[in-house]
Amino acid sequence: MNLRVSAISLNQTALDWQGNFQRISDSLNEARRQGSQLILFPEMSLCGYGCEDVLLADHLYERCEQLIDQLLPLTKGLACAIGLPLKIEGLNYNSSVLIIDGVIQGFYCKKHLANDGLHYEHRWFEPWPSATSSTIHFLGADYPAGDLSFDFAGLRCGFEVCQDAWVDSRYESLLSENKVDLILNPSASHFALRKQFARRELIIEGSRQFKCHYLYANLNGNESGRVIYDGAVMLAKEGELIYESERLDLDPWRVHSFDLVIEPKEKIESVCLVKNTDFTFTQQPKSPLTQYPSPKDLSEHEEFLLAETLGLYDYMRKCWSKGFILSLSGGVDSAVCASLVDFMAQRLWNELGAEAVKKNLFYIDGIEAIVSARSLTQKLLMCVYQASINSGPVTEQAAEQLSREIHAEYRFFDIEPLLKAYRGLAAGALGRELSWEKDDLALQNIQARGRAPGVWMLANLTGSLLLTTSNRSEAAVGYATMDGDTCGGLSPLAGIGKIFLRQWLRVVEKESLCGVEPISALSYVNKQEPTAELRPPGEEQKDEEDLMPYEILDQIQKLAIRDRMSPRQIFEILCDKHPADSSFAWLERFFVLWSRNQWKRERYAPAFHLDDESLDPKTWCRFPILSGSFKVELAEIKSSLNT
Repeated sequence: MNLRVSAISLNQTALDWQGNFQRISDSLNEARRQGSQLILFPEMSLCGYGCEDVLLADHLYERCEQLIDQLLPLTKGLACAIGLPLKIEGLNYNSSVLIIDGVIQGFYCKKHLANDGLHYEHRWFEPWPSATSSTIHFLGADYPAGDLSFDFAGLRCGFEVCQDAWVDSRYESLLSENKVDLILNPSASHFALRKQFARRELIIEGSRQFKCHYLYANLNGNESGRVIYDGAVMLAKEGELIYESERLDLDPWRVHSFDLVIEPKEKIESVCLVKNTDFTFTQQPKSPLTQYPSPKDLSEHEEFLLAETLGLYDYMRKCWSKGFILSLSGGVDSAVCASLVDFMAQRLWNELGAEAVKKNLFYIDGIEAIVSARSLTQKLLMCVYQASINSGPVTEQAAEQLSREIHAEYRFFDIEPLLKAYRGLAAGALGRELSWEKDDLALQNIQARGRAPGVWMLANLTGSLLLTTSNRSEAAVGYATMDGDTCGGLSPLAGIGKIFLRQWLRVVEKESLCGVEPISALSYVNKQEPTAELRPPGEEQKDEEDLMPYEILDQIQKLAIRDRMSPRQIFEILCDKHPADSSFAWLERFFVLWSRNQWKRERYAPAFHLDDESLDPKTWCRFPILSGSFKVELAEIKSSLNT
């Protein structure tokens, strides 16, 4: 049989009932216009995947039932699969409903729940037992639910919902026994750098092992704050990848349509098979398909740019922010943040166009006057260089030149009078003069904290979102001033390490990535060594002298947190390339600082999840605030060095 199918990527928002319904409705109508006969929507697309503990509330399931009732008339003549949460006999399930010609056929319930890293599905859902089914009362009637496949109009299709495809036991399912023609995979698979390679292989191998067509549709965008989805759509047939979409686009939805030729298979009777012998597709494809171009593989630097700019755009518009405020120090991290906002503006202008930008950002005063990408940057970004007596001309020049090239609003604050007042208050309270010999850390920190109130005030006055600039390397060892350089509503870099950021900044200084212009003024930043610039002039303060080489820091962090190695195991790895004394000094410093600073990581502003090495204690890496600090392990290593 010949069949036209559509997979739809959606940029939804958790609990945005009206908006989510409208995007489903609009994209469904576009798929119908393209002549589609079967339509696949992503996992949990009705309410949004990131509803968190609202998934434990009965009213959420009632609302989903109401919206399905409203969608039924829109599916006349079509087959349509939509992801939603489902309550059966008091238990919650992650499901997809198959609707045919305006009538519910049944519900496939997810069998394998994601419960690692940032996923907590076992908190909200029950896994459905394999090869079993039940009955649900829904919209006044009874329907089958469970591990179901569906047979209709000469087509037999089954489901794997996201995590179902990632488990080793996936090929022990009924999909092989049922000899399905098509597998539908509605997903909410979070973005991580280089993850697409693994995901692609799962789709290809699934189509090979099950000997069928395999259609995959993922959510897109920053749905609920931290997690970014990449909107990937893929189609494979018996071990061959037929189509792979562009990813991380800025559209509210995209419809990807395909013409399939389904070869007849021997159909056998099986358990958990729902048959509809009355339905035939009345709608027939009318015109040739036009497809989005299949993309080339993205580099890590391109993926980072696309994910960050999509995440910033969605976060800004979904919280009704009128732009961003940034304390621009002239260093790497704040320069990356400024560049990303500029690249976001370029993408909006180039990919959506002027009219769409003005329509989507209608709530921002003066948006109608925007005439170019860089004028959009000027509207959306204000950079503030905040100088103390210890600030130098090199960082000030870097901040000013970068702001001018990208056309961001630029302001200069002299905060030294404020700092002098704070130092005077503290000295009066203690009854003594403050000195760098006795009070080094406090005198450094007050400079960072003194920069917070002014930019917070600007954010309040302009309705903008204050960005904080701390990266993952600093988060690991607490090399950040709480309520100083960590203040802000969003921390876009807390999920990525310093080494990567320095490399990325050098690339975008000279190269065009993803159609955005390079920023030559980044040369003023790239030629510097990272410095907090908080000690008196002449001391030549350097981050890596305060801590350790960032390359070593990131290596220890990966081994300790990502790979869960003990201090002894890490020490042995370090000693392969470095002297034992240096290796131990770095190791001890890392673990002492790591353990002491968990409280800081607990208080960081929300951060984007960018790879599977996150330190975010709310979504990925839990660690006790109070702990023994690995003292025993470190003491044993030190003792072995002495002997």
